[in-house]
Parts: sequence; structure tokens; C-alpha cells
Amino acid sequence: MEKKLYTIIIFSENHVGLLNQISIIFTRRGLNIETLSVSPSALEGIHKFTITTYTDENTIEKVVKQIDKRVDIIKSFYNTDEELVYQEIALYKISTDDFIALESSEELIRKYNIRILEMTKNCVVLEKTGHYNETQGLFDELSQKMKVLQFIRSGRIAITKSKIERLSDILEKYEERWKKTVNHGE
Repeated sequence: MEKKLYTIIIFSENHVGLLNQISIIFTRRGLNIETLSVSPSALEGIHKFTITTYTDENTIEKVVKQIDKRVDIIKSFYNTDEELVYQEIALYKISTDDFIALESSEELIRKYNIRILEMTKNCVVLEKTGHYNETQGLFDELSQKMKVLQFIRSGRIAITKSKIERLSDILEKYEERWKKTVNHGE
């Protein structure tokens, strides 16, 4: 089966040890987590994990089913790149002298749509937001022209192309079932 990059989006409450439980599922399947990002979602009290991994569709379906079985998980989904809008952010620290000596600094800034976050007498911190190949492309070009003192890239952040968060539909159904249960109990 063909392996490709999948993005798993997991919704949960924020519980201690949950990340460990999720990572064990990947470990047991021999899957490497390529990127990981965790943050509060648009829904109060619900956190969103965004994880990428290379695998085949059969395996990713099994992984998502295993994740869904965890008590603390509200729901998880997997997506391909075509179903998502996604980005990552990268920061690059370079010597101010090297940056100023670079004859094509304006061209580089325009080409990669770079933001200068900080400039001191010792260093310049650049920010690039984009897809992996864009942030890596800038790193490669900077590395060819000068020494990159520090480099860091975030995990993927992603939202689906659908109108609303999938979780909203699921929570509505749970709420409707709960109301019916409460009304029948009276």
C-alpha cells in the first residue's frame, strides 16, 4: 500500500497523560509522528491535537479507531492535505553582519514573504509562515549564503475546508440525545 502524509485531528478535554496514551498507539503501529501541535479549539474546554504521520489509508483508519476508544477522547478524524488548509511557522536567527552584507536581502524578503521579528547589533530573527517546502526552502537558501545560528519550525496547524468544525455536529447530536434522555426520565 502507498504511504502518504495524513493529518489526524483529535478533540479532547485537556487531561494529564493523554498525549502519552496517544503516542503509544503510534508506537505500537510503528508510526513516526512527524509533527504535533496542541491548542485550545474554537469550542470552550475542548483541546485540539494536530498530528501528522506517513502511512497507508488502512493503517490510519485503524489508528483513528484506536484513538477514539480512549475514554478522554471526544472524537478524532484523519485528513489528506487536499481536505485541509494548513500552515507552519519557522524562525531563523542569523548574524546581523551576515544579513546586512547579503546583497540580495530585499529580494530574499520579497521572494519568501519574510517578516523581520527582531534586529539587534548581533542577530536578526526572521519569520516565515507557509508549507514545509517553503520554510525548508528558505532554510536551505540561507544556509547556502550564510551560517544559520538557530532554526525552529512549528508543527502543522490545520483546519478543515468544511464550513464548521466537524466536532460541532457531533456535540449537537450528543446534546440532543442527552435532552431526550433527560426528558424521558421525568
